[in-house]
Amino acid sequence: MVWRGQPCSGASGFLVCSKRQDRNKSPGTFPVCMLGAMSIPETPPPAPPANKPAQPRNPLHGVTLEAMVVGLADYFGWDELGRQIPIRCFQIDPSVGSSLKFLRKTPWAREKVESLYLFMLRDQRRNAQE
Repeated sequence: MVWRGQPCSGASGFLVCSKRQDRNKSPGTFPVCMLGAMSIPETPPPAPPANKPAQPRNPLHGVTLEAMVVGLADYFGWDELGRQIPIRCFQIDPSVGSSLKFLRKTPWAREKVESLYLFMLRDQRRNAQE
């Protein structure tokens, strides 16, 4: 059966059938709201420009934890990194893998690594200007 109808004119939310394929039965009123289906779809909002990063003022945006650990180990060395942030994964048999495993599970240690990484970036910029 194929129905053809008009949306309701009031707020009742009923579809009034004007014609029906099955001609043996009379048209009727059925509780099907067509107001939402008959409305004109809204155009989606424009997408932000692709060349602008989502967080332009965040220096950690897009930097992985592995890149931070490798950068800190290269800049300070494992011994100094273990003194700056006294956690076992930097002091006893340090490696990038063990450090990542610990830092992903420990939010307070990750915050310290992120803070030291930001200090390292500021220090590198300061040294480059001199």
